[in-house]
Amino acid sequence: MERIFNKMKRGVNMSRYNFDEIIDRHNTNSIKFDFMEENNMSADAMPFWVADMDFRSPPAVIDALVERCKHGVFGYTNIKEDYFNAVYKWYKNRFGYEVKREWLIVSPGIVFAISAAIRALTKENDGVLIQRPVYYPFSSLIVANNRRIINNPLVYKNGRYEIDFDDFEKKIRDNNVKLFILCNPHNPVGRVWTAEELQRIAVICIKHRVIVIADEIHSDFVYNNNKHIVFASLSKHLSGITITCTSPSKTFNLAGLQISNIFIENEGIRRAVYNEIKKTGYANPNTMGIVSAQASYEHGGEWLDELLLYLYDNISKTKSLLAKKAPKLKVVEPEGTYLLWIDFNDLGLSDKKLNDIIVNKAKLWLNEGTMFGDEGKGFQRINIACQWSRLEEGLNRLAESL
Repeated sequence: MERIFNKMKRGVNMSRYNFDEIIDRHNTNSIKFDFMEENNMSADAMPFWVADMDFRSPPAVIDALVERCKHGVFGYTNIKEDYFNAVYKWYKNRFGYEVKREWLIVSPGIVFAISAAIRALTKENDGVLIQRPVYYPFSSLIVANNRRIINNPLVYKNGRYEIDFDDFEKKIRDNNVKLFILCNPHNPVGRVWTAEELQRIAVICIKHRVIVIADEIHSDFVYNNNKHIVFASLSKHLSGITITCTSPSKTFNLAGLQISNIFIENEGIRRAVYNEIKKTGYANPNTMGIVSAQASYEHGGEWLDELLLYLYDNISKTKSLLAKKAPKLKVVEPEGTYLLWIDFNDLGLSDKKLNDIIVNKAKLWLNEGTMFGDEGKGFQRINIACQWSRLEEGLNRLAESL
């Protein structure tokens, strides 16, 4: 974010893209807009739940997809060296993280890859460590694969979340944990873990021989002076025990094209995960996923820089509006992601009552906090990656309903 503001100071044009343009997503089979009835929502509800954006992808990406469609043949495809080079340059230039071609496994999604890694690297009834409140598929994947959830709950203190490192190590030791899923930037609480925090995690995981799955899908969304550090980049030793999960899907709004890039330096771990993926029958990446990912990483940088400014402005406006119209709500300061974690506990309402007001009175579709674990009681997650006019209307509905 600092780099982007410096561009503005130097007079670099940061207004090429119109993120205020309303784009009607109805009748596109959008799970966000077209499945109200199936999810017991009224037809006039406003959706701010699932983590995709309401903005068009970068023009260069759309152009690349159109050109590929004109070819008219959509047979089996795979990645070539130019695809890897685009991914390599993005992570080297943006994060100082240099990867090798042989580390890369292309997957239809990070959740798919995490599920495969859980099966590949643990046995039934083994414990897998997570830090709730956290992205809810982590829990469902662990349970669905007949593993045990071991929870190191984050500590909510003075409006900010921290890691209880003593509990982290105790849970690993007491449950013989060999696999930990790190969420960084953290969804839903918005933390971007510092180098010091990541180093403390690293020391404990190396000491107890714990493999780390690092879900870094939101790495491109970081604000102010916060900096995303690729966990595997901290040391050579750490790179050897880490599965780094990346994807252009959040960054460039490509989730429906189903592609992610998983980096695993350790050959034994990589082979185990790859073999588990093969068992699912998955072989070749989505044709349009390949095209869109490569175009995004080659040509999407300027679009992303401007998007980050727009999102940061949405965050600032949201905090101001709620402070004025719903002062009992506390917005947990987001260091990263485009998902705001809002504390409603000062209202003194039960979760059932709160959800009833939001759904039936405000006519909003948010993510209720308990989806992310019991630690989410009294919280709601809201996606602010949309046009400000829509977000403003939704926030006003929320404030008026309370």
